[in-house]
Amino acid sequence: MFPRRLIPLLALVLCCPSGPVATEPAVDPAAGLETIVLGTGCFWGAEKFMGMLPGVVDIEVGYANGDASVPGTYEAVLAHERALRDGRTKARNHAEVAKVSFDPAQVSLEEVLARFWEIHDPTQVDRQGPDVGSNYRSAIYTRDQEQLRVARRSRAVYAQALAEAGVGAIVTEIAPLRVYHRAEERHQDYRKKHPVGECGLRPTGVPYPPPKAAPEADK
Repeated sequence: MFPRRLIPLLALVLCCPSGPVATEPAVDPAAGLETIVLGTGCFWGAEKFMGMLPGVVDIEVGYANGDASVPGTYEAVLAHERALRDGRTKARNHAEVAKVSFDPAQVSLEEVLARFWEIHDPTQVDRQGPDVGSNYRSAIYTRDQEQLRVARRSRAVYAQALAEAGVGAIVTEIAPLRVYHRAEERHQDYRKKHPVGECGLRPTGVPYPPPKAAPEADK
């Protein structure tokens, strides 16, 4: 039975701005874990709220899927966003992301993605609430074709739910993960270290439907 989650999480007013060696998202076959990389705007909030889902065993925040010319550091990402805004570059910036590792025996990828859709507003372009910039884009970065299929299907499911609620169209980027940089240590477990603060996450308040209500759509 698909469990009802505790989302929407009211008004999320809790987090944001914000090592880096480019690595693949780790999957630990010995532990039976699966990993997917998600961008919901401020990665502090993504880490906190994705981590509340039973079956999620680890979350690491980082920067993903920008051009190789953009260093994977917080300062570089912010500086590059200013350069984009001023028209001084056209190189693609990294997104702030959470690398979510979960036990598929406890929680399905669809349930992980359901939480993703519910904790932010996927209809906002290059922003999340007061946090503005392409580094705050909504994104799902996948490691294989099956994850890509499930991600696209979940987008179709949630798009239908949003349409029925009179909410706008989803603009979330769904693509294979090309590059990933682990964020600086000061950003890891940030909400645990600094429980008081603000974050730009602004969920729509529309719940993700149970699978039985889902349309068949893989594109």
